[in-house]
Amino acid sequence: MVEREAGTVADFTVGESDFELDGRPVRLLSGAMHYFRVHEGQWGHRLAMLRAMGLNCVETYVPWNLHEPEPGRLRDAGALGRFLDAAREAGLWAIVRPGPYICAEWENGGLPHWLTGALGTRVRTRDAAYLGQVERWFGQLLPQVVARQIDRGGPVVMVQVENEYGSYGSDQVYLRHLAEFLRACGVTVPLFTSDGPEDHMLTGGSVPGVLATANFGSGAREGFEVLRRHQPSGPLMCMEFWCGWFGHWGAGPVVRDPADAAAALGEILGSGASVNIYMAHGGTNFAGWSGANRSGPLHDGELQPTVTSYDYDAPVDEYGRPTEKFWLFRDVLAQHQNDGAPLPDLPAAPAGLRGPVRAELTGWAPLGDVLEVLGGPETEAATPPTFEELGVDRGLVRYRVDVPGPRQPYPLGVRGLRDRAVVYVDGVRAGVLAGGAGDYAALGAPVAGPASVELWVESLGRVNYGPRVGEAKGITGGVLHERQYLHGVRARGLSLDAFDDAEAVGKVAYRSPEAGASGLFRGTFAVRGAGDASLRLPGWERGFAWVNGFCVGRYWAVGPQESLYVPGTVLREGANEVWVLELERAGAGAPELR
Repeated sequence: MVEREAGTVADFTVGESDFELDGRPVRLLSGAMHYFRVHEGQWGHRLAMLRAMGLNCVETYVPWNLHEPEPGRLRDAGALGRFLDAAREAGLWAIVRPGPYICAEWENGGLPHWLTGALGTRVRTRDAAYLGQVERWFGQLLPQVVARQIDRGGPVVMVQVENEYGSYGSDQVYLRHLAEFLRACGVTVPLFTSDGPEDHMLTGGSVPGVLATANFGSGAREGFEVLRRHQPSGPLMCMEFWCGWFGHWGAGPVVRDPADAAAALGEILGSGASVNIYMAHGGTNFAGWSGANRSGPLHDGELQPTVTSYDYDAPVDEYGRPTEKFWLFRDVLAQHQNDGAPLPDLPAAPAGLRGPVRAELTGWAPLGDVLEVLGGPETEAATPPTFEELGVDRGLVRYRVDVPGPRQPYPLGVRGLRDRAVVYVDGVRAGVLAGGAGDYAALGAPVAGPASVELWVESLGRVNYGPRVGEAKGITGGVLHERQYLHGVRARGLSLDAFDDAEAVGKVAYRSPEAGASGLFRGTFAVRGAGDASLRLPGWERGFAWVNGFCVGRYWAVGPQESLYVPGTVLREGANEVWVLELERAGAGAPELR
């Protein structure tokens, strides 16, 4: 990094072949770290790890849906500004990628469910209703960025226009409008776009007069050759150097050989280019914010929900520890420093939990009782409402419908199920239905009438990439008995946000825990020597866990993830509390922290 006194105003520009700081050529050695995937109490440590690896810049997305859960209701909207201040204090520049769409393996690609539910495929286009919402949101967000630009003494050196738009669409009117609006809001630092190094992606995603950058994990020279066909001059930059990858539930772990990744990084820097390592530190998808993908070449196949951990096989792992990849990257980056100064030492490692701890479960409430206290109002309509229509982003919905009778047994099925339903007939569990690429799923055993049916449907994460971004969740078609639709559906949502109210959670009527049951379990554990820990739920099937009211994410027995990361900053000396919302079958073993 070119050293300058903290708070000094500087001019960062795009030159003919390099980035320039006050007219001097500089190289951006950036690493991705998302403030919303790292507990705020650990920002300082993780940023110091990036500096020690040899980076001079940090990059972050901004998830709109996290900060505006309902139209006009903002939640922790100042987090970005605090993170940018922390980056400056750590001696790092900053790249901001505000969206409105971010992908990032994040729920709905960062777009609010209430927006995509209303507009569908009109999002990410020039549609007036969509642009009106974007401009309103940017009007709230961008002042934090504008005030912290490098030409005002802050760390922000670049701001992105949309995100990988060439992988989605070709609405140049939309992209130009966004770029012009960013400028109108006071963004004066260079704007950029980022896309895969393919002609159709760069054609669809680039904006005249805006720096184009490329995203890839290998083949730097070939990728930059394609980029140069579309942008003959200006700095070369790999905005996403994929040094690892993310994981899906039910699939194997994804890793990349450290030496191979280091060689690919060396090829990028050997080309004279700047880089943003994606991810330098991945963090965690706390509170059920993981997105999902669709399989297949057209991204329209089976749903592939992303795991809670966003470790990404990054050089700084989910627990903030240096990996072998860290040390190899540090050796490569040390050779390409702007000022030639030695790299700083690593910060002290975070404390770990002292000894394993087992929780004592003290109470349990069935899902129906939890819904009565924490759920939204019940609606009734001819057909099932979607999650979007019920105002549920992350969580589950109970659908209830009656099979008239008398009638003989017929298949009971669901058309348009997204994503997973636990089905009860006359109060008895009858099976689990999974919505896949097909449009219909049915119970294995037929159902006679009359009967009362409950379907507890959970969203496993909204699609974050491809043409099915923004697709609705829940039962999007209908419930059928044989070929006949069952009408008169009652629906009630249970949002994960309801668990933010600890007082309300305490009002649920609890009884003695039952192994093998679904519902909300409460317990306590004592800590002597708080620090980072992992939470294990041996024998439990699928659900969400909270420690001291902080949601550490989704667990699922299908793997590959076997434990949940618990930041030491959420633990306290002495008594601590754990909640587990089990959606299928609780295990006999108690939750364990190690």
